[in-house]
This record gives sequence, structure tokens and C-alpha cells, in this order.
Amino acid sequence: MKRRKPTLLSLMALLAAALVASPASTASADEVEQLRNGTFDTTTDPWWSTGNVTAGLSEGRLCADVPGGTTNAWDAAVGQNDLTLVKGESYKFAFTASGSPEGHAVRAIVGLQVAPYDTWFEISPQLTPAGDGYAYTFTSPVDTTQGQVGLQLGGSADAWRFCMDDVSLLGGVPPEVYEPDTGPRVRVNQVAYLPSGPKNATLVTDATGALPWQLRNAAGTVVAHGSSVPRGTDASSAQNVHSIDFGSYRKAGTGYTLVADGETSRPFDIGAAAYEQLRLDAAKYYYTQRSGIAIRDDLRPGYGRAAGHVDVAPNQGDSAVPCQPGVCDYTLDVTGGWYDAGDHGKYVVNGGISTWELLSTYERSLHARTGQPAKLGDGSLAIPESGNRVPDILDEARWELEFLLKMQVPAGQPLAGMAHHKIHDEQWTGLPLLPSADPQKRELHPATTTATLNLAATAAQAARLYKPYDKAFAAKALAAARTAWTAALAHPELYADPDDGTGGGAYPDTDASDEFYWAAAELYLTTGEKRYADHVLASPVHTADIWGALGYDWARTAAAARLDLATVPSRLPGRDQVRRSVVQGADRYLATLGSQAYGMPYAPAGNLYDWGSNHQILHNGIVIATAYDVTGAAKYRDGALQSVDYLFGRNALNMSYVTGYGEVDSHNQHARWYAHQLDPSQPNPPRGTLAGGPNSSIQDPYAQSKLTGCVGQFCYIDDIQSWSTNEHTINWNSALTRMASFVADQA
Repeated sequence: MKRRKPTLLSLMALLAAALVASPASTASADEVEQLRNGTFDTTTDPWWSTGNVTAGLSEGRLCADVPGGTTNAWDAAVGQNDLTLVKGESYKFAFTASGSPEGHAVRAIVGLQVAPYDTWFEISPQLTPAGDGYAYTFTSPVDTTQGQVGLQLGGSADAWRFCMDDVSLLGGVPPEVYEPDTGPRVRVNQVAYLPSGPKNATLVTDATGALPWQLRNAAGTVVAHGSSVPRGTDASSAQNVHSIDFGSYRKAGTGYTLVADGETSRPFDIGAAAYEQLRLDAAKYYYTQRSGIAIRDDLRPGYGRAAGHVDVAPNQGDSAVPCQPGVCDYTLDVTGGWYDAGDHGKYVVNGGISTWELLSTYERSLHARTGQPAKLGDGSLAIPESGNRVPDILDEARWELEFLLKMQVPAGQPLAGMAHHKIHDEQWTGLPLLPSADPQKRELHPATTTATLNLAATAAQAARLYKPYDKAFAAKALAAARTAWTAALAHPELYADPDDGTGGGAYPDTDASDEFYWAAAELYLTTGEKRYADHVLASPVHTADIWGALGYDWARTAAAARLDLATVPSRLPGRDQVRRSVVQGADRYLATLGSQAYGMPYAPAGNLYDWGSNHQILHNGIVIATAYDVTGAAKYRDGALQSVDYLFGRNALNMSYVTGYGEVDSHNQHARWYAHQLDPSQPNPPRGTLAGGPNSSIQDPYAQSKLTGCVGQFCYIDDIQSWSTNEHTINWNSALTRMASFVADQA
């Protein structure tokens, strides 16, 4: 099965961190201390320190003078090696520590003392001069006799003093039991319902019969009431639930609550203002993901940073990147583009689907009955290009498009016209790490058919959309698309190595038939040429049932072609059948939505939520929304609107998965430069950032330690260490950008 990166963070496989409020208790007979000399009564042996740190005894503590001017946390450290850890055993890691002057943090890790220096637990508390006690539990994912406890102290511009005492790593302790705080049992969209749209909620209750409910305004006055509808046990959450429909109430306002079964929901609005703002925030996300440019703090207050990967030390830069050994003998300037996710990698296949979705958000506004092109027009997104008389969403997408064009193999080379699959660091880096501070060597990875066709598709689409604003760029994009198409036909089965996952995600995909279909469709829609139409019509994908439960994504791109063929005007023979197929897909997703007590168009086989399930829910909703654009039938509009409720709090965890939206929201997404959870000097992700969401496979050790045995919707945790449930990515936010724009248009 096509999947997103299967091992996203092999070097930084982070694990279980649960803060313990009370000091470590006396060890029981089954608890074994792993550290030697954690009290520093007469010596610091066998603790070591890096050569730039002066460490010694001071009043029964180990104190270290740490130099300034270091870049990474691990550039200055103290620690102890040769520790034994047992796979599956829980450990309590405790210490007291101080830092002077104020404003410094320690990165405390338990990991492997030799290459590749895997990290199994980490925490970065902010220290005070007076000192505090810290205690955490985690579960080891490995058996090893080469474990290390490290207190990493580098990364500060100024010198400072670190002291620690009572350091303990106690084995055999009971594991922490994780119980998510799900708040009130009435689950609503915590952001807003449109006045003229559907309004549904879910009640978690043991009751088997209907229950009364009340809708109250901000003053507490009951403005509507009714009875719930029992739905039985919901498979996606294993909860007994009822549905509540209050759609007949249409008065706009703020601070509404829903009351049922003695519980009061979190507050919400009835109105469109939040979605007008989300339309912008979801798209503004991309500016702070840019590589190769300094992010201006006046445009994104609190998010300003130096340019990343522009050949300024410690960066090795992206202006002359070599291939992996044995892949090619040239270098390419691949500056620019968007960082893919929480890492510093840039990937053509993920960049392709993301760019298409932003371009399609704009293209929909040109053709759809409710489209409003000016809403994402020049000046709307507050980016450096604002004011150039080009729609801002096209300017933002162009930042990635220019990078995608640079990834094309140069003329005269054996694979000329193909596109390199990705460019990223040689090895994984740790968290937190600003792009400008990344010291790793950068490498181009082999060209692939799927990457080449992503380039062909997005460049062809760009050619028609940028032509009114920049004819030269449109012509350049179309020429690159044609070249990529020809190269892919000559090399139809060059696939990414699924094991090429060190330093960046592998993004493997061994079926390019959908990418060929997509690229041909975009080339036809732009040029009208028969050769591309012939490929579209001859492709088995053209008439295949492509509306699967998991929706479309970077490895399932047929829907990108089908949606554009259905909505972008053309003379394609049989276009009416293409439009009917979209409606048929929407009908399927509507049926799924109706069957789900939480009202989302998503019911994966075996209740196994996939990596990035939130964007899959959005994509299925986008198919429903497109059916509305095609038919004008209200049921599709209402279904698309209802599908977003899940993301904003009508879910088993009772939280919004979009940062800055809803009373309780995801805000600790896995990220190297939105790492506030690890480094208080850094921000959380910007407003409008979508979290990946429940993932039944919980590939990262932190999620495994907290969520093993989880059911569907409960396979999520808002912690920066959970890269398999809580990452952010450019292709997930592109889905949010497109759907937010549709919802705002319906007001």
C-alpha cells in the first residue's frame, strides 16, 4: 500500500515523557538504579563532559561552566555512558538542576552513546537560578548495554553555569497510564457553524433513550431545544453516543453552548467570520515554511527568522547540492521551496500535490458558482510579494514551483528532463533546530517517475494560471512540463527506494499510473492537445473507481486529475461522465458521513486510521464540495460543511486539530522551529496549522508509550515528540486551505 514516510525520525525516535508531580519515591525491591554516583558526594566520576565544558564538584553538586557561542544543544554536555536498558521496561528519569543567569534550558536525553546516537527520551526544561526538581517516566524501545544519559547544554550565545544533583534513572517502575482530558461529553464544532448551514453535535452518554437538549446563547438564555437521537456504539471511538441536530436555528452570534445530559459544551459561534480568517491563516502557513529567504517579523510577528540553507554557516546550503554517492556527478541549485513538514527536507511528490491544491483553490474561485477570486488576491496574505498585482496565493505557490523546476535533471545528463525525488540532510537532526542552524550536508536523491510527473502536472497547471500575470514564467513552466512528460514516458518505472529514509522521508510509490493520468490531464487542460487527451482517455485510471475510503494524497493522485477535468472548462470527449463520476464519489462519502455518529466522511477499513487522517477527511469533504460546484445540489454543500465539524472539536477527543481555532486546540505539532514545547523562546506553530490527527499505527515511540491499544479516534496525542500523529505538513495544510476557502465562500 502507498504510504507516507514510514520512518520519519529514526535518529530522533522520541519516547514517553510524563511529568511526575511528586519527587521520586524510594525504590522497591523490583526497581533498580541504573546510574552510578548521582549524588556527587565526593566525586563526579564516572560522569564525563565535553572538552569545552569545565565541570567539577560544588557543594555536593556537579556544576559545569558552559561556553557561549555554540550552535546545537549537543555542542556542550555532561553525561554518563554504558547504561543497560531493557526493551519494554519503564524507567523514571529524575534530577534537580539550576541554571544561572536565568533564561537557559537543558536538553536531558536518554539515548545511544554511539552512532547513530538514537534518542529514546528527551525533555528540555527551562532552568531557574534557584533550581527545581524534575521527574519523568518513559519506556525503552530497545535492549542495550550502550545507553547514555546526557545533559546537553549548548546552543546559547552567552556563557552560563549549570548545576545538577540527585540524578537517577530507576528501572522497573510502573508505566504511566495516559488518560486524555476530553472535557464535556457534548462535542461540538468549537469554531463556528454557518447560519444557513447544518449544525450537528455528538453526545457521549450511557443513556439508550433520547435525551433533551438546549441551545443557549452567550447570556445563558435557551434559544432552541429538542431531543437527541441515540446512535448506539460508535466504532471509531468505542463510545455510546447520540446525535443532536440544531440546524433549524440560524441566528448569528458568539458564545453559544449546547447543554445535554447535565453537560455543557465548549462555546462556539454561529457565523462566517472565523472561516474568512481561516481562509487566510491556512494559506499564510506557507510563508513561514519557506526555505531560502529570511522570514520577516513584521509580516509574521513572532515568527521572524534568518533564511535557511543559503550557504551561510553552519548551513552547507542548497545552491550547489550534490547527489548521494553514485547517483550523479553534477550539483544543482535547489534553493527556495517550502520545507515539507517539521524537518528541513524538500520533496517533489509532496510539494507537487501541495502546489496543485493551492493552485486549485485559486482555480476553483475562477469557475465555481460561489468562487470569489479577490479573497485570495493581491495583498490578502501579507507576504513579501504583496502589492505586485498578482494574487497572493499564486505568489506563494510560485515559491514552491520555482523550486520544483530546479529539481529537473539538466539537459545532457543520462536522465535529462526527469526530476529528483527529494533533497534533504544526510542524517536526521534533532529538535529544536532552526533552518539556519542546520549543519548537515545536503544531498539530492535519485530521479523518479512519480516526481517527474508531479513536476509535469503542476508546471502544466501553472502555465495556464500564471499566463495573465507573467507570460514568460508560464511559457517556462509549460516547456518544463512537456520535457518532464517526455522523460517520464521514456523512464516509466523509476521508483523511490522505500529504504531511503535516513535524514528524510522515503516517500515510496510503485505505481505511477495515477501520476501519468494526472500529468496528462493537466497538460491537456492547458494546451488542448490531442496527444494528451488521448492518454487521458486511454488510461485505465480514467474510468476506474478512485474514491477509496482513505481519499487522495501524495501517492494517490488520480482525484487531482478527475476533479480538474470535471471543473476546468474543456472539450474533452465524455466530460459529462467525468462530472458524474465525481458526483458518484461524493454520494459515497455522503453515505459514509451519514453513517458516522461524529459526522465525518471517513470510515477506513478495520477502523484503522491512517497517517494524516485529518487531511484525508478534508479531501473526502473536498470531493463532496466539488459535487456541489458541479450540481448546485444543497445536500453536497451541507455535507461538505458538516465534514469540517470533526476537525474543529466534534470528535472523540473534543479538541480542534487546527492551531489557534477552538477553545482546546492542537498546538504542539512535531516541528524543529515551532518547538515551543521544548524551547520556550520558540513559538508554537502559526494559527491555521493542521495537525496530522489520529493514526492507528502509532509509529513513533512516544505515541506507542501512551496510546498502545488505542481505538480509532483516540490514536492521537498533542505532543511534539509524536511525529506519527502530530506532525504538520505542507500537503495537509493545502487540504485545509482549499476546504477553508470553500466554507468561507458559502457564507
